[in-house]
Amino acid sequence: MATVRVMTVGDAAGIVLPQHALRHLQVEKGDTLYVVEVPGGIQLTPYSPEVAQQMEAAVRALRAERDPAKKHGQ
Repeated sequence: MATVRVMTVGDAAGIVLPQHALRHLQVEKGDTLYVVEVPGGIQLTPYSPEVAQQMEAAVRALRAERDPAKKHGQ
């Protein structure tokens, strides 16, 4: 387990992620991370939760389109 310290960055606050955390997230300097609230805390992810939800909806729609029974409500 790694720890990070909250520090002043201009008029804001920030944290510095250790190299192993950057490798694990597959991100580098300048990339965007999303802060997602999860039970018991937060999660940092390079994937947009909104885009993930849109992709899941698109997959469901494509599957329904492919299945004629679902398409016609049968």
